[in-house]
Order: sequence, then C-alpha cells, then structure tokens
Amino acid sequence: MRPGLTIGEFATVTHLSVRTLRRYHESGLLEPAWTDDFTGYRYYTAEQIPTAQVIHRLRQLDVPLAEVETVLSADDPRRREEVISGHLRRLEAELDRTRAAVVSLQRLLHPDPADLAVELRSVPTRTVAAVKGVVKQDDSLSWYDAAMAELDAAFPADERTGAPGGRYDNELFTHGAGMFTVFRPVRRPRATGRVEVLDLPGVDLAVTVHAGRHDDIDVTYGRLGTWVVTHALAVDGPIHETYLVGPRDTPDAAEWRTEIGWPVFRLATGTPERAAADRRR
Repeated sequence: MRPGLTIGEFATVTHLSVRTLRRYHESGLLEPAWTDDFTGYRYYTAEQIPTAQVIHRLRQLDVPLAEVETVLSADDPRRREEVISGHLRRLEAELDRTRAAVVSLQRLLHPDPADLAVELRSVPTRTVAAVKGVVKQDDSLSWYDAAMAELDAAFPADERTGAPGGRYDNELFTHGAGMFTVFRPVRRPRATGRVEVLDLPGVDLAVTVHAGRHDDIDVTYGRLGTWVVTHALAVDGPIHETYLVGPRDTPDAAEWRTEIGWPVFRLATGTPERAAADRRR
C-alpha cells in the first residue's frame, strides 16, 4: 500500500514549493506524516492539505512563525480567531499608513496647478464648550474621537450653533505632545464631566480648506505654512482647525472639508503685503 503523497505530489496539490515544505518541516510547522528511514523521502496525507494551505495564507500575510504555530496548536477555534484577527488589524493599520504616505507623495510629486486659496480672517472672542488636555500626537485621533463623543452627548444637534473645531499647541507637533483642545459652539455652554466652558480669545488667521480625507492633510499644512512665511505674517500661537464636514457628518471622505487656520500678524490694513510692511517698520 502506498504510504501517501510524495513531497513533489504534495507540493503540486498545495501549490507550495518543495523548498517551502522542507522549511515548514524544519521549523516544526508541518511535519510529514511519514519519512522513509532508508531513502529519507517525505510522505504526506491528504488530510494535511488544508493545514499546509492555512500556513501558506498566514505566511503570505506576514504572520510571524510563532503566531502561526499558536494558530495551528490552538484547540479552541475562538483562540485561533483571536490570533488571526489581531494580526489582520495590524495589517489594516499598516495599509492605512501606506495609503496615507502614497497619497501625500502623489500630491507632492504632482501638485495641484491652481494657487492655494487663502483667506485672511479675524475671528472674534468666543465662548464655547470644550474638552482639553495634554495629549501625545500618536494618541491624538483616539483622544479627539472620545472628546467629540462627550461633547456631542452633552449638546444635542439643536443646541449647536456651528461646526466643531480644535486648537493645537505647537508643542504637539514639535515635541510629539502638547495641549489639545476640541470645542463646539453651542447656545448655552455649560460644564459637565470633562466638558468645560472656555473663552477663546480673538485671533487673526490665514485660512485654507483641506478637501477630502486627512491622509495628506500635512501637505496642505505645508502649503499654507509656505504661504504664511512667504508673506512674513507668521506669529506664535496654536493652530486652529474647523471641521466643516467630517467623518461624524458623512462616511464619504470625498465630502470632508477641514479649515486650517494659521495665526498671523494682526491685519489692520486688509492686505498681507501692507501688513508685512507695517510689521517690518
């Protein structure tokens, strides 16, 4: 009676090379069902085909060998699912980072020929409902989501009077951590939980709008920063963002619109060139 599938036959039915099967054997992931002591030939059974294909798929996803071994040795299907799901989440995060980098590079390599639209705007003092704290830049997205959820819960739609916004101290970008403030203009601001009543001072801003998802918002920041520096208008102060349309409004990223406001020298004369000249006197 034939002992099973030769390594060549097993390689054919699983679409795995003989070299790969030998490597799986050496690592202990997939040992042959039987090895001839005299010839050293490896033989596999048909029941091992699904296991070989599972290993192959996991390795295609760059699952570490130790995790592959955990998946194969786990008797509990839930445990196997947890290990695989955890790696898939890591892969999705890596894909998001890769996509963001690709989008930014495409904009940098093929810039929009249209001039950047910048508005010089004086924003008056406002009293808003806000959540603020010192946040690490790597944690900023999750912190923002939690803070906005708290603001939304405290102030239903009929109490809101404008788009939500944020103020980000320079240290958030220069040192990787800094004061992070998100806020909502509402009819009657009141403190509750982490929400506090905050008076935002008046400020003059150079404002532009970033369209679409935030993967390449750094490019828009760079272009606005170049405009401000070119016109000699920059002053120290927190960056302002206003979320005219965002993920909380629509899942269609193409519809998102984010205003970026860069603090500038007070504009008493109405033109950036005149303001810059006045500042140099």
